[in-house]
Amino acid sequence: MRVTLERRNDAVHFLARTEAGGVLPIDGSPAAGGQGLGARPMEVLLASLGGCSGVDVVGILKKQREPVTGMTITVEGEREQGKEPSLFTRIHLHFAIRGPLDDAKVARAIELSMAKYCSVARILEKSATITWSHALEGAAA
Repeated sequence: MRVTLERRNDAVHFLARTEAGGVLPIDGSPAAGGQGLGARPMEVLLASLGGCSGVDVVGILKKQREPVTGMTITVEGEREQGKEPSLFTRIHLHFAIRGPLDDAKVARAIELSMAKYCSVARILEKSATITWSHALEGAAA
C-alpha cells in the first residue's frame, strides 16, 4: 500500500494520491501555515476511523441480508491539551443508519467492527477511549 503526497503551494497544502486512484487534499491549521485548502491531518485520521468502520458495518449487514439504504457516521475526537504531539484521548462515533433494519443486528455489526475488525480503531485505541452509538431511521417494526 502506498500514498504519495505532493506539495501544492508555497505553504503546507498537499495533495495525497493513493495507489487505488483516490485523491485527498490536505492542509495544515492556520497556526501551521494552512490556508483551508484541504482537511487537516488529524481530521483525516478521524475520517479514516469512520470509513474503516463504515465499510465493516455495511459488509456485515449485507452478509446478514439487512437492507442498508443509507448511513451517516459522525466522528468526534478530543485531543490532549498543551502537549506536543497532541494525541486523541477520546473518540465517539455515531452511526445514523437508514433502512428497515433489525436494531440488534445493527448494534452487533458496529460492535464487531469496533472491537474486532477495524484496523484504524485497533491503532487509535492505544491512546484514546473509543465509544459509539447508533440510531435507526426507517427501522423495522
